Amino acid sequence: MRDNITLQCPDCKRRNYHTTKNKKKTTERLELAKYCPFCRKHTAHKETK
Repeated sequence: MRDNITLQCPDCKRRNYHTTKNKKKTTERLELAKYCPFCRKHTAHKETK
């Protein structure tokens, strides 16, 4: 039921994090505030395909 997703930094466009999400409960794209080691700051990482 849970699908693997990848989170991408909007500033540098790098895919830094991998997590899972429940597709039935969360249908829209996930957005989490995570630390980007390449930008060296916290950014709102968004779900990619």
